[in-house]
Amino acid sequence: MTIKDIGPEPQSFDLEQATLENTDYRSVAWSGKYLQLTLMSIPVGEDIGLEAHPETDQFLRLDAGRGRVQMGSAKDRLDFDQEVEDGWAVFVPAGTWHNVTNIGDEPMQLYAVYAPVHHAPGKIHATFADAERDEESGNDEPPAWSVQPTRHPADKHA
Repeated sequence: MTIKDIGPEPQSFDLEQATLENTDYRSVAWSGKYLQLTLMSIPVGEDIGLEAHPETDQFLRLDAGRGRVQMGSAKDRLDFDQEVEDGWAVFVPAGTWHNVTNIGDEPMQLYAVYAPVHHAPGKIHATFADAERDEESGNDEPPAWSVQPTRHPADKHA
């Protein structure tokens, strides 16, 4: 299944099928004015990367695999620690340091909903390294038509 991010237009597709078929680290599937949907595939033993988004709430749902979620108020104080698997949801409040590590024996397939929009529409990152490179270069910015906070504190990465 191929999903094309058509921006803030009505959209409908089989989200579970799209998530399970996605092989990219992160693929932006839909970008609205206020929120965004990305599909993620995390290889065995790898993670999404320890980070905090000061102005972005996130909802994540696993559709395949097993993971370990760690969250906390500081990157060296991750006092929330929970194993998750297919069907589990993870809620990440804005400003919370978080990471999800694949602890299973197959790729961990999940989707993430960001509010506000966090990535460039339709952006596909095959690997974590590709995503980091685009963020550092400014090549993964939310679209001008999305509603962003009035102040723009930078995301934090460990």
